[in-house]
Amino acid sequence: MPTRRTALLMLAAGAVAATRARAAGSLRALHAADVHVAGYPTVEAVRWIGERLSAATGGELGIHVYHSGQLGREQDTVEMARFGAIDLTRVNFAPLTNAFPLTGVAALPYVFHSVGHMRRAMDGEPGRRILADFARRDLVGLAIYDSGVRCVYNVRRAIHAPQDLKGLKIRVPPSDIFIDIGRALGANPTPLSFGEVYSSLQTHLIDGAENNIRSFHSSRQFEVARYWSETRHSYSPEALLMSRRSFDRLGAAEQSLLLRLATESVPVMRAAWDEAERTSRAAVLAAGVQVNDVQLQEFARATRPVVEAWLAAPPMRRMYEDIQALA
Repeated sequence: MPTRRTALLMLAAGAVAATRARAAGSLRALHAADVHVAGYPTVEAVRWIGERLSAATGGELGIHVYHSGQLGREQDTVEMARFGAIDLTRVNFAPLTNAFPLTGVAALPYVFHSVGHMRRAMDGEPGRRILADFARRDLVGLAIYDSGVRCVYNVRRAIHAPQDLKGLKIRVPPSDIFIDIGRALGANPTPLSFGEVYSSLQTHLIDGAENNIRSFHSSRQFEVARYWSETRHSYSPEALLMSRRSFDRLGAAEQSLLLRLATESVPVMRAAWDEAERTSRAAVLAAGVQVNDVQLQEFARATRPVVEAWLAAPPMRRMYEDIQALA
């Protein structure tokens, strides 16, 4: 059952969808949610799908993207998609790990050795298994997008080794894996939604957070958190998900078209991501953020118990081994 908050958001999303349907006339618009801002690579990738969907159907079917968290937090939009209140949502693996444990393997610390390794795994059999697993809870896995490498940033000091995090309140996504990672590193992990991070850094509710450099930049969190440390602890990817109810309302040809376009959007997203990452890194450096390397082996050693605990279940261990085989 959805939470009260999610139920209210579902009602709001339904009202928005009804209004747009009346305004659009003959156009059938699929409604997509993303917490990121306009211009963010995932937002633009979904818009790319919508443009080609409209072109291929003679303007009969398209996608309207509600960016910047207009339809709620990532966890909320997953529930709304499950119950058919919205059609599509883009969600990082981090908040999915509890409900869909296979996503957790791809979010584990130091499971990937590089961006190339992550892309090979998510394009290959491990990624296909993850996408198929979403069917268990009334979702259709359409694509897996990049989310860069996650690092720690904070308002206090440069982080060189795990002991430097001791006592710091570090925002993590609402995910058991990321809470465990924070504890393993000696921090005080504080689960918050993405949209709450900037104000929480400003008011010192938290001392820092962890995320990719594009999100650090686009959210303007670099204005208050002036220390970026290259912990590179997770490459947690992103999932583009669709409501099973919405998918089943499409005709067979439309379903096939949407699946194909979602797959084709992955390299489009990655090209935009690579450029955005370079731009964001240059921008935060120019703004005076202090960037430093860390003792990666110590971070990997400190978080290894988290990996082993997650891999206790045989399906998780098999997924991990299949990913390592693609290193």
